[in-house]
Amino acid sequence: MINFTPLLRRHLLGRLQQHVRYIDYADAVQQGELVRLIEKASLTRIGRKYDFSSIRTYRQFASTLPLFSYEDLEPHIMRMVNGIRDELWPDRCWNFAQSSGTSGRSKYIPITRESFKWNHYQGTSDVVSHYLNLNPESRLFSGKAFILGGSFANNLQLKPHVQVGDLSANLIENMNPLANLARIPSRKVALMEDWTEKLPLLVEASIGQNVTNLSGVPSWFLTVLKRVLEKTGKSCIHEVWPNLEVFFHGGIAFEPYRKQYEAICDMDKMHFLNNYNASEGFFAVQSDWSSTAMLLLLDVGVFYEFIPVEDIDSETPEVYPIWEIEQGRTYELIITACNGLWRYRLGDTVTIEQLHPVKIQIAGRTRSYINAFGEELMVHNADHAITLAAQGTDAEVLNYTAAPVYAKGNERGYHQWLIEFAREPQDKERFMQLLDQHLREVNSDYDAKRTGDIFLAQPALVVAAPGLFDRWLASTGKLGGQRKVPRLNNNRDIIDQMLKYNG
Repeated sequence: MINFTPLLRRHLLGRLQQHVRYIDYADAVQQGELVRLIEKASLTRIGRKYDFSSIRTYRQFASTLPLFSYEDLEPHIMRMVNGIRDELWPDRCWNFAQSSGTSGRSKYIPITRESFKWNHYQGTSDVVSHYLNLNPESRLFSGKAFILGGSFANNLQLKPHVQVGDLSANLIENMNPLANLARIPSRKVALMEDWTEKLPLLVEASIGQNVTNLSGVPSWFLTVLKRVLEKTGKSCIHEVWPNLEVFFHGGIAFEPYRKQYEAICDMDKMHFLNNYNASEGFFAVQSDWSSTAMLLLLDVGVFYEFIPVEDIDSETPEVYPIWEIEQGRTYELIITACNGLWRYRLGDTVTIEQLHPVKIQIAGRTRSYINAFGEELMVHNADHAITLAAQGTDAEVLNYTAAPVYAKGNERGYHQWLIEFAREPQDKERFMQLLDQHLREVNSDYDAKRTGDIFLAQPALVVAAPGLFDRWLASTGKLGGQRKVPRLNNNRDIIDQMLKYNG
């Protein structure tokens, strides 16, 4: 394949000149985005309700619109799914990203024409721009991109032309046809729903190709790369793709997987670039090899606000625009975006690593969760499933906590559940089967990762000794009136502490 990198480099690096404005003019850039969003949506249902046409300043905006959760916006969003136009954003919205919600099996995030153009595709282009700037010797466009995506939800009754599915499926479906010539696998394979069928086809589609870059979620891609190595009998992925130079990753934390990637890559050739690309928007990209902190993208159709993490549970939290945040502090991220999400509580927390320009690290979620493998398991999912598993095995659960166990070698990762029973199930294996089954029923992301045991193995049970949770809580000083039992954690810090008391 011809090396198009020199031809495209100048165009892509030109974009970085706009990012220079982030250093000294973040306030002006963000206020410009807010004006653009308000003016665009002034004639929508929400725009008329809150009289967008009269809003001139950020303070007017913040005092007029409340903070919204997904549940607050859900009635508007479901009208959009059902074909109603001009609800949260002008015109009709045809595409929706599906992910786990807090009150049901799924939530649907609008992907408008503007969010495709202004945000998701622009953010993708910005990632490449920064990479080319960081690697002057790159030959990125001399081969193909291996992009690992999801699928559409084909079991929903939708209006004609409306598509609901993973963000990546929507992006692949609406990608410029020219870009499709420089990527693998084929659109047909990329959008397949059944991973047991899809995985071998991904392997076959990639072997023999000149792959120069990877894009996807670390846990998913690691499984694919291991299958490629098994199929080819190689021990290093660069023996398969000698021109591979970068993995653009996001979705979940990369650090738990770094050593596994380094073990199968030629690190003299390989680079890893972090980005913050969620269903709700493309927000940030790593712009320096010396730090994984990410540059917050300020002119991609998103206006950001920040709630100090200690104020998250307040009924009237303090909310700050970007020109009032402080370095070193952690905030809940609030977005107003060109997909129709207004002052939306995203559920993510970020730490401000730098101010000029603003760079962030993802600190976690605002609530307890596990998302080590892209499963987005929430406490309400766990509470529901563990209740039904106990009912189905005549057991009684006193307390529980769960955390991920990361994959090692050829072993898959899984969730470890530490459960204290008032009455143990006679058949503990059946209890865990039911727990797994009910988690899959209420959480589509968990179900996808468990399909075919490809990415996530069955959960494992550790029975807690009587009184374990009380002993652990006492050790933390939280036993009694302030007792708070941690349910789900995205790392093993708490569960490993508790296991020490399980004697």
